[in-house]
Amino acid sequence: VQLQASGGGLVQAGGSLRLSCAASGRTFSRYVMGWFRQAPGREREFVAAMRSSGGSTYYTDSVKGRFTISRDNAKNTVYLQMGSLKPEDTAVYYCAASGYVDVRTAMSQYHYWGQGTLVTVSS
Repeated sequence: VQLQASGGGLVQAGGSLRLSCAASGRTFSRYVMGWFRQAPGREREFVAAMRSSGGSTYYTDSVKGRFTISRDNAKNTVYLQMGSLKPEDTAVYYCAASGYVDVRTAMSQYHYWGQGTLVTVSS
């Protein structure tokens, strides 16, 4: 599976942005899809994930109520809708695919990674 993330950019605090991650291959629907982020000088961290069949989602506490993960298996694409953005959301955002059945939050449990897209939130 090859992943291509897009949609990053510069946005003011309080604004919204939608990230997309397009996947190659016919087995996209089998994978748990996740989003991670890495802020300057910090370790990469889990943001959100969604089961292969959709429905079941999981978010890190800091984005609950502000971010929404979704997927369109027909388009081999996963999205991250981000709202009420804060300067601390500034990071490179990565999409990733996991071959496990259930939602995973650890980087080591994801098998494929996209190249990252930069989100900058100005105050």
